[in-house]
Amino acid sequence: MIKIFEMGKIRDEEIFARFEPTSSVEDSVKGIIARVRAEGDAALRAYSAEFDHVDVEDFLVSTAEIEAALAKVEPGFIAVLEEAAANIRAFHSKQVRNSFIMADKPGVILGQRVIPLEKVGLYVPGGTAAYPSTVLMDAIPAKIAGVEEIVMVTPPNKEGSVNPYILAAAHVAGVGRIFKVGGAQAVAALAYGTASIPRVDKIVGPGNAFVAEAKKQVFGQVGIDMIAGPSEVLVLADGKSDPRFVAADLLSQAEHDKNASAVLITDSMALAEAVQQELEVQLAQLKREEIARASIDHNGKIIVAHDLREGIDAANRIAPEHMEVCVDQPFDYLPLIKNAGSVFLGRYNAEPTGDYFAGPNHTLPTSGTARFYSPLGVDDFVKKMQYSYYTKDALEQDYDKISMFANKEGLTAHARAVDIRFGKEDRD
Repeated sequence: MIKIFEMGKIRDEEIFARFEPTSSVEDSVKGIIARVRAEGDAALRAYSAEFDHVDVEDFLVSTAEIEAALAKVEPGFIAVLEEAAANIRAFHSKQVRNSFIMADKPGVILGQRVIPLEKVGLYVPGGTAAYPSTVLMDAIPAKIAGVEEIVMVTPPNKEGSVNPYILAAAHVAGVGRIFKVGGAQAVAALAYGTASIPRVDKIVGPGNAFVAEAKKQVFGQVGIDMIAGPSEVLVLADGKSDPRFVAADLLSQAEHDKNASAVLITDSMALAEAVQQELEVQLAQLKREEIARASIDHNGKIIVAHDLREGIDAANRIAPEHMEVCVDQPFDYLPLIKNAGSVFLGRYNAEPTGDYFAGPNHTLPTSGTARFYSPLGVDDFVKKMQYSYYTKDALEQDYDKISMFANKEGLTAHARAVDIRFGKEDRD
């Protein structure tokens, strides 16, 4: 059963303790990456047999496989995918940045170019659940940014095929090539390249502990979006909230995996106790009851604050991935929320609206990193290159100042590089 904590009666260290997985996969992942670098496709095939229990000869998903998958998917769901894609596209189109140029001073031109990444790797999980929504959320911003090629990797099933709903989402999102490989070995293949799988410039997308660790280890060789931890939801709710709604929203994230975190912060002990009981009722009704129960019992918590403002202070300390604000006037509280990946306002805006359909991205910072990370967006798929131009007359106006700056740092060759252009290279 989920635990209830009262602020002011229990030490903050206990209230705000964050679950940390104890098992380390660092060494295992290091070995997988090293083997993929050394053996390429042969290593991928060996790991597919070991981890996915399937022999894969050709990793590339063929056009025929995609067409067969589309034939299996209900037309109604294709329509939902297309509408969700339109919503995601509309939201992320507002994020596009433009290049700029400055020519405010005579003889000086400054500017910045916004350049799309050439090739991006998209990791799509395929373990205990398949996520076509992740395909849309990660591929569409990349397409809007102008990425030349999106390479998707996802684990095959025991028959050696890919979930048809994932392939349908890839088709709707305009993904280029899709490869049947998952886990840390897929990340290594994207980072270093193999005979079958191209090397990319950046890897995005969530995954299990092995995938997260692999992204961490290849960072620097390629870019990554973030190190994603277990899923999180924090519900801020007043005493007027329906405990059935709150419990359902907490369980919507608890069912992801046993390490997921579901937190309720409220100013009402009556609501806290009602939600505690309602969770038990709804848990028994879930198909993924075992997973959700482990999450709720071990990582879930209900925090009772003196008022909602104190509750928001607590939420800012937690910095959750998803935060719901279940009150009558949620926009009154929005300016007070500083640390959250995505905020869901109102009693009828359940977190799954953002997971699937509304338009904002669902690839979000976890484990408190919302203090300094942002949701995935168009900015993640571009780089910025700056440039400058000086005429002789323009540099003549500034070279003394530049030289002084360089000499103050003890970098005399820097100073000489500007001084020499005006016959001053020998000055002290």
